[in-house]
Amino acid sequence: MGIRSKLLIFFSFLAALTLTGCTHLFFQPSGNIFSDPASDGFKYEAIKFASEDGTGLTGMFFPSAGIPLGTVVHFHGNAQNMTAHYPYSAWLAKEGFNVFIFDYRGYGASGGIATLDGVVMDGKAALEQALKLPGADPRKIVILGQSLGGAIAVAAASEAGFRPAGLVLEGTFNSYRQVASAVMRRHWLAWPFSWLPYLAVSARHSPSDNIASLDCPKLFIHSQKDTRVPFPQGRKLYEAAPGPKQLWIVPGGHIEAFGAYRENYAPAFLEFLKSAVGK
Repeated sequence: MGIRSKLLIFFSFLAALTLTGCTHLFFQPSGNIFSDPASDGFKYEAIKFASEDGTGLTGMFFPSAGIPLGTVVHFHGNAQNMTAHYPYSAWLAKEGFNVFIFDYRGYGASGGIATLDGVVMDGKAALEQALKLPGADPRKIVILGQSLGGAIAVAAASEAGFRPAGLVLEGTFNSYRQVASAVMRRHWLAWPFSWLPYLAVSARHSPSDNIASLDCPKLFIHSQKDTRVPFPQGRKLYEAAPGPKQLWIVPGGHIEAFGAYRENYAPAFLEFLKSAVGK
C-alpha cells in the first residue's frame, strides 16, 4: 500500500472520529460462531435475558463441578463474541466456580447495536441475571473483565451500586480518551493528531471515574509488551484503585494470562478467587 493510500485511509479515520464521536470504533462485534463449548468438553446452558431497555441478550452459563464456591461473571473484550472468549473463563467451572459469560448488544446472537451507553446497560443486566443463576450467592460474585470488558464491568458495577466479592481486570485501560490517544501516539502518521480523542471520544463511563467506588479485593493483570492497551494505562488504573489490590505483570500478549500462560497463573488466580469469596 502506497503512502497516498495510507494517508487517505488515515484521514478518513480522522473524519470518522470527528463526525461520530468515535465511540463505536471501540466495538468490533461478530455474529459468527468461533467455537462450540460442547465440542471442547464443557457442559453449559444458553441463557436468554433482557437489558433494561428491552434489548434481548444472550449468555452462556457453565455450572461448577459440585457445590459452587462462587460465581464468576465474565465481561469479554471488544472483538468477536463470547464464542471466541469463553475459553478464558470456562475452565473455572471444573475448579468449582460457576461461570457466566454474555454478549453485549450487537454481539453474537444478542440484539441491537453496540453503543457505549448500551453495553454498560447490558453489563448491569448481566450482573442482575447472574444473581438468578443456580447456586448464585450475592456475597460470592466475582467479576472478570478483559480489555474493553473491564472498562464496561467497572462502569456497570459502580453505576449500579453492585458490590462484587472481587474484581479482576486484565489488559484494561484507565480512560477511553487516554487509551485512544496513547494508541495514536504509537504511529508516526497519527502522532500529530493524538490530541483528537480528547475532543472526539466520549468521557462517559470511563474506568477512571468509577474505580474508586469499588472497594472489594482487586486483581490487575497486564503485560508491559501489550500492543493493544499500553501498559501505562493499566498501571494508571491500578494506582487509582483503592485497596486491597494486586498487580500481576505477565510476560507478553494481550489478555493472555489465562490463555497462553494459564499453566503459570491458574494456581494463584484460583487462590485469589477463593480468598475473595471467603473459601
